[in-house]
Amino acid sequence: MSESTPTPARERGRRPWDAIAAILAALIGFLALLVSGYTAFVQRQQVRAQVWPYLILTNYDTDRSLYVFNKGVGPAILHSARVRVDGKPQPDWEHVLDALGVPKPRQHYISTIHVVVLSPGDRTAIINFDDEAAYRAFRDAAFEHMKTKLCYCSTLGECWLYADTIFGNAPNLQALAECPALPDGEAFLE
Repeated sequence: MSESTPTPARERGRRPWDAIAAILAALIGFLALLVSGYTAFVQRQQVRAQVWPYLILTNYDTDRSLYVFNKGVGPAILHSARVRVDGKPQPDWEHVLDALGVPKPRQHYISTIHVVVLSPGDRTAIINFDDEAAYRAFRDAAFEHMKTKLCYCSTLGECWLYADTIFGNAPNLQALAECPALPDGEAFLE
């Protein structure tokens, strides 16, 4: 019998090591898959944090304006707005001023909050008054009677509903799967 041909005893002794090596290779592959999945999860969380928008409504007495401000770190895609005065939906600022009983100022500037994109740190005046008395009347009436809801999403499609009394309580932010379509008469169209 020559040395080069394996004997049955040698083959039997080698087989357990082959099985152990195969099991170890499978375990290492499985661990690599787990690490890869966890890394992808962590990266997704980091990207979510990097594109997180955070909208608020705030008034600036020095500018006599009401602003939408993106305090987040990512762009906010505003899908819909709802403005109510004493629980009744309003379609635009003219109706809001009428419902609040605010005399129409000689001049006021309005901007849309319906379907816009706000970059991080951006603010846009959605209503601005030239007349101090008209602004104060608006601000005081809005504090008591006006409620606003904004539905917006991040660039990753994560959405939130912002609800605020504008000049009153702290805002309420609720995560949503998507911004719902508003029924006729509910959407604020400016």
